[in-house]
Amino acid sequence: MAENTPRIKPYLKWAGGKRQLLSEIKKILPRDMRGYTYYEPFVGAGAVFFELQPPKAVINDFNTQLMATYTAIKENVEELIALLKEYQDKNGEQFFYEIRNMDRDAETFKTLTGVEKAARLIFLNKTCYNGLYRVNSRGFFNVPYGKHTNPTICDDGALRRISRYLNAADIDILNADFECAVLSAGSDAFIYFDPPYYSPDNSNFTGYQADGFGEREQERLRDIIVRMTNRGAKCLLSNSDTGYIRGLYDADIFDIISVQAKRRINSDSSGRGTVSEVLIRNWKDPPRAGINT
Repeated sequence: MAENTPRIKPYLKWAGGKRQLLSEIKKILPRDMRGYTYYEPFVGAGAVFFELQPPKAVINDFNTQLMATYTAIKENVEELIALLKEYQDKNGEQFFYEIRNMDRDAETFKTLTGVEKAARLIFLNKTCYNGLYRVNSRGFFNVPYGKHTNPTICDDGALRRISRYLNAADIDILNADFECAVLSAGSDAFIYFDPPYYSPDNSNFTGYQADGFGEREQERLRDIIVRMTNRGAKCLLSNSDTGYIRGLYDADIFDIISVQAKRRINSDSSGRGTVSEVLIRNWKDPPRAGINT
């Protein structure tokens, strides 16, 4: 992030968010990030993206509703703010379920504008239980009302700052498979992969989409990182610290770094608290203070 650039914080609470790991991630980034095109195929709430504020980037997520919020903030932020303020005035358990159940009627849901869909997701995220995003097997959002005390549903200042950045920089907003998101990446690319974490016992929350993200997807991701490495792109991956993940990346081209993270969102309370994770990169720098390998 350039000096004198206003700080931007994520506008959503998102499972697996990286605000807790920002200091560790920044320690191991390439020494000079200038000149890279930044790619984030699993952008989520964008903690790393907003912290770095790259001048040129491609951000993506498979979650259509999530990416609609980025587009609305970029293209129609004032309309979005007005609708969120209306939702904030109406907030309550009955209104929450009215908004949540909009996706049960597919034909009606299709008629909603992009801004209306974006406002719905932001409202649900701010008012549902524990800030979870979870869908059932039919793809319906199914997290119950959280009964928060006076939640900030519309942070108009933060939304306007994000909108200004998204419009001032060269940012492509995609909604596609993660492999498609890096098709254009070359030797000038820095790619941060933050997929749904591997969880052999399903204790980590990975219910972002109905079809999940299992071992086959983790292995496909590894193959794509190898392919990007062969193109000369610099890649950084975050994931759970398990024997399976370490085994996937047990090759000389990878540098595996252990870190500790505090997690507050999980489908199982035993998965909350301080947990071991790994940062895996495809380049090696001399060790820096505070990093354990």
